[in-house]
Amino acid sequence: MKTSPHAKISTFAAALFVLTVVIATAQEATPSPAALPPPAVIEKSLLDLFLAGGALMWPILLCSIGTIAVGVYCFLQINQKKMMPKAQETAVSQYMQHRDPNAAYQLCQSSPNVFANTMCAALLKVNFDRDLANKASMEQAAGETLMQEEQRLMIWINYLNIFATIGPMLGLLGTVTGMIASFDQLAAGRSEPSDLAGGIGEAMITTAGGLFVGIPAMFLFFYFRNLLQVAIGNIQKSVTFMIDVLSGELKLEGAVHSHELPPEEAAE
Repeated sequence: MKTSPHAKISTFAAALFVLTVVIATAQEATPSPAALPPPAVIEKSLLDLFLAGGALMWPILLCSIGTIAVGVYCFLQINQKKMMPKAQETAVSQYMQHRDPNAAYQLCQSSPNVFANTMCAALLKVNFDRDLANKASMEQAAGETLMQEEQRLMIWINYLNIFATIGPMLGLLGTVTGMIASFDQLAAGRSEPSDLAGGIGEAMITTAGGLFVGIPAMFLFFYFRNLLQVAIGNIQKSVTFMIDVLSGELKLEGAVHSHELPPEEAAE
């Protein structure tokens, strides 16, 4: 029995309708990529970031520890009270007014500091048989000792400058090695973001680590260097003033140096 053309068309149309319904149902059942929730962001701890930075994070860590240690040392040693105690300066000044270099020398020897060491060097040159108690030799000895004391403290301050220079350089080196690792992934044909994230992350983390060390170290270097210069200048003025008193060039009862006076009195 032959099938009529109209029956064939009807059967084909019914099959096409069923296929369309099945495809539509499948599309509704499968969520589109836009409908999928975004992947959760993985939070990393400081230790995770440190390990992700690679091997260069270890020397950067050593630089940060060194910066903290040297900064604490400079904070304890480089200040006016430590380098020239007020009570000691006043006592030495009184001994110098009474022209008693032996008592002043013993006091400085018992409590060594930058001011005391400078005064000891000057007092060793005292000779009342010579003109002005041998003032020229006292000033020369005091100047040489004060310069040595300044250089001794500047050694520690210069360590801060070293850390401020090495830290960012290590970070820059980490940037280069991280980018090399990323280009190696590209050369191997792996161009997915996840393949490049490791090298780029290493580059950024080491750069940030180097700057975190370098910026505070540079600030501390300038701060303590300026603080040392001010303290050395005050010590030099005080020692020169006391040498003038001992030599007899200044004969002032209860004389004090100008940096000990209030600002309004010093200006007068």
